[in-house]
Order: sequence, then structure tokens, then C-alpha cells
Amino acid sequence: MKTNLKLISIVSIFTILPAKAQVVSFNDYGPLQVYAQSPMQSINLSPLLRSGFSLPQGQKEWYITANAASVWSESDELLADYYQNAISSGLKWQITEDLLFDAKYTWQFSGDNHLDSLTMWFHDAFGFEQNGRNKQAKHQSQIHSEKYHINVENFNGETLNNALTAYLGYQLLQNEHHGISIGGTLYYKYVDSGPFVDESFQQSVQINYGYHNGNHHVNSTLGMSFSHNTEPLSQNAFESHYLMLGLGYEYRSGRHGWLAEYHRYDGMVSWDKNFSEASNEAVLGYRYYFNNSAIEFTMVENFLNMDNSADIAYVLGYRHKF
Repeated sequence: MKTNLKLISIVSIFTILPAKAQVVSFNDYGPLQVYAQSPMQSINLSPLLRSGFSLPQGQKEWYITANAASVWSESDELLADYYQNAISSGLKWQITEDLLFDAKYTWQFSGDNHLDSLTMWFHDAFGFEQNGRNKQAKHQSQIHSEKYHINVENFNGETLNNALTAYLGYQLLQNEHHGISIGGTLYYKYVDSGPFVDESFQQSVQINYGYHNGNHHVNSTLGMSFSHNTEPLSQNAFESHYLMLGLGYEYRSGRHGWLAEYHRYDGMVSWDKNFSEASNEAVLGYRYYFNNSAIEFTMVENFLNMDNSADIAYVLGYRHKF
């Protein structure tokens, strides 16, 4: 009898929970929570690949990610060989049926994450060229340019970026299979010490389209960022605007999601050959769904232009809805 009473009590508690605590549909997590890995784009405002669908009205999502990447770039103008890491946390809130607000803080720093050996092994295993990386000592922390009088070494522990981001999205269309939304982002960056001292205020706009059909989920974003500041080390100007294109696909089976994404970012400068060209990042991820949260494991590899993005990056993320 006591056992039955306990069971009835537990069932009663869950049936009287307010609507805010409803079990979350797996459909509404959207793309992976992964930011740009290319050095120029990662320390500036780059639009994020987002879902074209809204969350249920009133629902919130708290998220946190940890990122470790290995950067290698060599051109006639610049040599960059270092590790970049980032911790990011934010909160999404579906304020009304049509309005979504997303606020995020990101701290990006250089620190020895020992990815060089793994990166070189990965490139050899899959037949990718090392692009001169094997001619340098491992685990370096250096950025050099004779042309622009840049000579920064041993900057492990230095902050690359402190940024606050606020996104406001508006739902244009949504039905069972299709979702279209637009949004704008305000971005404030402030690094007050070290070789990467910088302060800037940037903006972006984007349009997002999503398609759901059973276990298949497609997401896409086209965005444009606006910047009028200069690169911290060289003091050369960034481009005044640059485009981002993101495409993503998820196949979901029960609590398991397998994701593949493509992120393309326009080159941000004209003064360096590599960084004037677009960055192309292939993103592979796995997502495990709990009842009201999800955990994500992601790997990012650059391709086409091998010298203007992180050689490889790993991201671990946790997302919780309430």
C-alpha cells in the first residue's frame, strides 16, 4: 500500500508541474553550438548557424561550451603557430511566439592544449598535407611578420578575446516542416591587457531557414557582419563587411543525433594572402539527448585553404532547457 501511495505521489508531482517545466521536444536544439575557428573570425563577430524554427513560447535554454583548437598559418606576410581555447556560456529565451533573445559571454585565450601531435597524426592518417607544420617545433606560441613588425612569442595564458553578444531573432514563418527567421546581433569586445589589447563594437544581420521531416533536420544561415576596427597586432584595417554561410544536417534516432555542418566565412583582411581568402570549416558532431538537456561532442577541420583557420578543433557542449 505504501509503495502504491509513493507511486501515486510521484505521478501527481509530474502531472501538476507548470507548463514551463514541460518535457522538451528533441526537435528544438537546432545546429551545433559551435563558433568560428578561423583566427580572424573567432576574435570578431561571426554570425552563428541557427535554426529557422522558434522555441516554445516562454522556454529558455542555458548552454556552455569548451573549445580547444590548434592554429597554423604560413604566408609571405605572416607566420602564426599557437593554440587557442575558448569558454562560452549563454542563455536563450523565447520571449514571445515570434521573438527570441540570446545573450552570450565568451572568453578566448591561448594555452598549450597539446593538439599538435594529434593534428599531425590526423593529417597523415587522412592524407592531408602538413603545410610546413612539420618543419616547426611542436607546441609553439608565436606570431611573426617582418613586413608588419609583429614579433609575439610565448603568449600562453594571454587573453585573445573577451566578448559579450546579444542576438534578437524574429520568426517570419513556421509550420510542421519549414521555419524561417531573421535576426540581428550586437557584439562588444574588450581586451584590456597583453599583446591583443582591443576594444570594438560590431553588428551583424542574418536569415535562417530550417526544414524538419521525421528524423531529418536541415538548417541554414546567411549572414553579414559589419566591422570598422583594426587587427590588434598589425593595426591594419579589417574589411568593413563580410559574409557567412552555414549549412547543417542532423539525422536523429531516438536519443542520438549525428550532425554534419559546413561553415564558410569571407576573408576579413586584404593585407595577407591567406586571410584574404574565405575560411571553410567542416564540422562533425554527435549529440545525446536527455529529457530536458543535451550534450554535444564536435570536431572541426578546415579545408580548401589550409592556412587561414584552425587545423583542428574540438568542442564539448552542454545545453539545458527549462
